[in-house]
Amino acid sequence: MRALRWHGREDLRVEDVPEPQSRPGHVIIEVAWCGICGTDLHEYLKGPIFIPTEPHPLTGKTPPVTLGHEFSGRIVDVGTGVERFAAGDRVTVDAALRDNEDWYCRQGQYIRSDTMGFVGLAADGGLAPLVQVPEYVVYGLPDEVSDEEGALIEPLAVAVHAVRRSEMRAGDQVAIVGAGPIGLVTLAAARAAGAGATYVVERAAARKQQALDAGASYVIDPADGDPVAQIQALTDGGRGVDVSFECVGNEATLGIAVRALRKGGTAAIVGVFEEPVSLHFNDVVLAERTIVGCLAYVDDFPRAIELLADGRIDAAPFITGRVPLEDVIEQGFLELVANKDRHVKILVDPRPDRAGVGGQQLAAAAAGDGAAG
Repeated sequence: MRALRWHGREDLRVEDVPEPQSRPGHVIIEVAWCGICGTDLHEYLKGPIFIPTEPHPLTGKTPPVTLGHEFSGRIVDVGTGVERFAAGDRVTVDAALRDNEDWYCRQGQYIRSDTMGFVGLAADGGLAPLVQVPEYVVYGLPDEVSDEEGALIEPLAVAVHAVRRSEMRAGDQVAIVGAGPIGLVTLAAARAAGAGATYVVERAAARKQQALDAGASYVIDPADGDPVAQIQALTDGGRGVDVSFECVGNEATLGIAVRALRKGGTAAIVGVFEEPVSLHFNDVVLAERTIVGCLAYVDDFPRAIELLADGRIDAAPFITGRVPLEDVIEQGFLELVANKDRHVKILVDPRPDRAGVGGQQLAAAAAGDGAAG
């Protein structure tokens, strides 16, 4: 079968790999759609970051590795010992692999495990027609959630986790710094959790419009002046927001997320940083602000699935491109490098029968994909 493999920084290849074979405690999923994540882009441009350079303690994996950790599909094989799923079940995957013996795993905080790894980074992922994963990472999809939406549950779970980590309360004023894919789904998750006024900080024209379309109360453009001052001018008494979410991963946006807070507010850091950054900690200490880190998710998939199934979050506007696997490098990764401000989520169809379908044809064909795929 064909797969998108990471061989090294700026070295991606669509190439032939063996199909996965049945394994105890695991299922094999026929992938319907797989999203290209910002983490995948970071790995392409600056990696290895999460991709192991030595054999991973859980999987033994080293490059090359098949990318893709945001995917949905249908189970085609169940190994011995699998009890919760059967062939034909529509599913999505929590990409966090763990050994369940680590101290953090025993506390229910598997994302903090020293041996944790991700499908699509420390194990072969979903940018291939078939992927094998352990049963414990698999979640069933209800009929109300389409295959396309199923590929967005992983990034939405990141946002649900960030909102939970921030301890945001209904009615809180919220700033989202960065309206990229994670920023937009975080905006959606915060609004679904009852956020009051929402302030999105973004420069790019297309993303500013996407934030407004997604329900932002205000969009703050740094080109119009200090974004912190703009937010303070819009909040009661100039106090700032109760909660902020940093969704970019650089020094400037980190400073905005902290300084936009009222005294005693909380900044949730969701962005992945490629380089070390500095922060004047008097901005934290003197205002008794709190900073929390947010990595991926811990049992947040059920909530994310529920938000899509009952319509509190509409994922359709977040899909800005659909490409077949054979074109994923040029029309996916290179398109995001050149025009990332135009996109929220590009989905990839790895099914072999779509290999000859061009991008526009694939988008038209996909428009008919429903809950049953």
